[in-house]
Amino acid sequence: MVPAAGRGERLGPGAPKALRELGGVPILVHAVRALLGARSVRTVVVAAPADGVPGVRALLDEHGLPGQLGKDVRVVAGGETRQESVRLALAALPEETEVVLVHDAARPLVPVEVIEAVAGAVAAGSDAVVPAVPLADTVKQVEPAARPGGPEPVVGTPERARLRAVQTPQGFRHRLLVDVHAKALAAEGTSDEAPVTDDAGLVERFGGRVVVVPGHEEAFKVTRPLDLVLAEAVLARRRAVDGF
Repeated sequence: MVPAAGRGERLGPGAPKALRELGGVPILVHAVRALLGARSVRTVVVAAPADGVPGVRALLDEHGLPGQLGKDVRVVAGGETRQESVRLALAALPEETEVVLVHDAARPLVPVEVIEAVAGAVAAGSDAVVPAVPLADTVKQVEPAARPGGPEPVVGTPERARLRAVQTPQGFRHRLLVDVHAKALAAEGTSDEAPVTDDAGLVERFGGRVVVVPGHEEAFKVTRPLDLVLAEAVLARRRAVDGF
């Protein structure tokens, strides 16, 4: 599943982030193509902006993705939040689905071996699986600044060796992911806990064990203009080396 209903405004003005081009091809197309290239993936559901479903469907048709390797590509209307978009995409999956992968549209260059590693770990019995990489930088825990842009007091330095930067796709047992999303929906507005920013966080909060498998440096998220420059460089190298 690919939640792609957000605008991604940190990338700057223009088209929604998933529709920005990378090497002349929309980022969303790269992300869907990466998933379809994995043997373990049979169906891809894209959650598009509610008013953009026909356009996204036409875009995927234009790039020949629905027919790629005979796999199924579906486009549904997403919601106002990423969590709602995932929930709507879950409802569009085939009933017999056992393993679900949730992938950020903004990670267009994830290598197929990462996708297979995540899916394989869930199929082998894990509740939830996330790919992740070690942190290169020291991390500081801070208190919020008294005013925007002001100094932030440091309150701790977590042990870097025990921290990981999480990527996608994240993998789940289908039934478990449906259950934790239902629990999250029922709990909306009843808790003072910090918002959950990914689906693995919902599993952590509402029941289930999350494990980590190795991610890849090229599975980074295109969020800011500099990320797009880096992605263009990675794509150019791939095309020069192996005709990607």
